[in-house]
Amino acid sequence: LHPQSSQNHANPYIFTLYTYPENWRAFKAQIAAQYSGARLKIASASPAFTFGQTNRSPAFLSNFPLGKVPAYQGDDGFCLFESNAIAHYLSNDALRGSTPQASAQVLQWVSFADSEIIPPASAWVFPTLGIMQFNKQATEQAKEEVKRVLAILNQHLNTRTFLVGERVSLADITVVCSLLWLYKQVLEPAFRQPYPNVSRWFLTCVNQPQFKAILGEVKLCEKMAQFDAKKFAEMQPKKEAPAKKEKSGKEGGKQQQQPQQQEKKEKKKEEKKAAPAEEEMDECEAVLASEPKAKDPFAHLPKSSFVMDEFKRKYSNEDTLAVALPYFWDHFDREGFSIWYAEYRFPEELTMSFMSCNLITGMFQRLDKLRKNAFASVILFGTNNDSCISGIWVFRGQELAFTLSEDWQIDYESYTWRKLDVDSEECKTMVKEYFAWEGEFKHVGKPFNQGKIFK
Repeated sequence: LHPQSSQNHANPYIFTLYTYPENWRAFKAQIAAQYSGARLKIASASPAFTFGQTNRSPAFLSNFPLGKVPAYQGDDGFCLFESNAIAHYLSNDALRGSTPQASAQVLQWVSFADSEIIPPASAWVFPTLGIMQFNKQATEQAKEEVKRVLAILNQHLNTRTFLVGERVSLADITVVCSLLWLYKQVLEPAFRQPYPNVSRWFLTCVNQPQFKAILGEVKLCEKMAQFDAKKFAEMQPKKEAPAKKEKSGKEGGKQQQQPQQQEKKEKKKEEKKAAPAEEEMDECEAVLASEPKAKDPFAHLPKSSFVMDEFKRKYSNEDTLAVALPYFWDHFDREGFSIWYAEYRFPEELTMSFMSCNLITGMFQRLDKLRKNAFASVILFGTNNDSCISGIWVFRGQELAFTLSEDWQIDYESYTWRKLDVDSEECKTMVKEYFAWEGEFKHVGKPFNQGKIFK
């Protein structure tokens, strides 16, 4: 049996996917898991994973010798690197191709994406992101190669809804993810106009609930992005200015010359040693490494004594009722953090349980950069066509955290929010029940179905 076919759906954290946020290579595995039902724990933020640190550690390299992400690890210790292998493993038979012919066709399009789409897409898109120097000849050649690729896809999709068979397969997932940056960054309406079948197929795919849960709303490019020399210059690592020579007599000058020369040699050696790490990064990792640091939305708040990461470690590794919960209340900072009860506004729209869970997972994915300063337990209650969603959220500060960043405001208005009095019995009971996923849940009136943890 493939792992997800015997999955215990009450426990969502069985498989761990190490990645950095917004990694299109990881999206392939995440979307495949949405279809197959495989439960993925996404380790993309501290303490679980810090890009550039965790993936260079001896423990990580012993399992994943390339030090690249995405990387997959099962609870049984089974490890995989390379995004296509991970996506294949997390898929079901319908995604992989249910016949030998269909399976081979899926593999054909997966290979096509890697060899025919990614190279020209990178050459064209990366200069517009400021992470690669612009080369006019290379960019023009990349544009022609992209046109050739789109023409092939357009012809193939002329009489087909999907690339292989009548339903979404791993072929669609892989090719969509490979085209994602092109559609978002450079394929303006005039450029994509000759390829209507490709755009129709692309929009059909990204609007499927399973894609949307991971990708969010995909906005197509309106105006082709161009190379920005200023942005490129800002992205480059800053060189330290050489130290000014001190004025001194001839004797002093001679005495200082040797240490300076030695220093230069040492510096050159260090630069040579550092270079391989740069080479080891693939183009996606280079994107992340080159991104300017965003301003911390919580920078205005005073430092808190409550170490959220430490509580999360207790919650992940120790018994909830015996260890994690007492630790939470012993260390909770009432001034620095607040506790909120959230309830989904539209329970009448909830149908199949797996789709309701996708709703929760999608919200979590889009809030990835909030993880450091928040914790939540969100639960689906009830059964198919008779369910509701509610949860307990812990935020840094005394206000709802979503207003601090536009990126966090996509989903929160679909919920009602009520700040709890941390000293009340109601708050104590709700925190206990939601954190432990057990209890009477008197305020709900429906049985526990399954839960999701945001940490």
